[in-house]
Amino acid sequence: MQPKRVEPFLSVDEYLEGELSSRVRHEYVDGEVYAMVGASDRHGLITLNLAGALSQRLPDRCQVFMADMKVRIQTAERDIFYYPDVLVSCDPADRERYYRERPCLVVEVLSPHTERLDRFEKFLFYRQLDALAEYVLVAQDFRQLEVYRRVDQWQATKYTEGTVPLHSVDLEVTLDEIYRRTGR
Repeated sequence: MQPKRVEPFLSVDEYLEGELSSRVRHEYVDGEVYAMVGASDRHGLITLNLAGALSQRLPDRCQVFMADMKVRIQTAERDIFYYPDVLVSCDPADRERYYRERPCLVVEVLSPHTERLDRFEKFLFYRQLDALAEYVLVAQDFRQLEVYRRVDQWQATKYTEGTVPLHSVDLEVTLDEIYRRTGR
């Protein structure tokens, strides 16, 4: 299900300015904005667990964001801003105040309302980011991570137990860490 469209045809500057005072976050696709849907408790816990594990273990040059930092995807014909659940940028030149353009890792926690968007549309556009090395989809109703890697031509590797290597940031996380306190 596509999130509800709110306002048509905003400029990037109007969108960014509006996000500063909005109580609701919006994603931006070529001048149109879409209100973000709320998340479940399990979604929030998974996001927090993964972002926390990454933030604690990564070097200071890497920045880890959870839910509130936008990713900008800009091509000759498109201008898009998404709010991934987790993003990591280790490029010291990638430091815009309200968005990142060169993340090396993007994570989306799947929900019934966003899974199709995360699997198809967002994945298609995220892959256009030259710095992106891995895209991770995390199931919240069962224990499974799908890791898509540029070096593997974006083919999925599924993990349902044990340790998940994240090559883009040179570390491993366990499914137990990711699903801690979720009942999964």
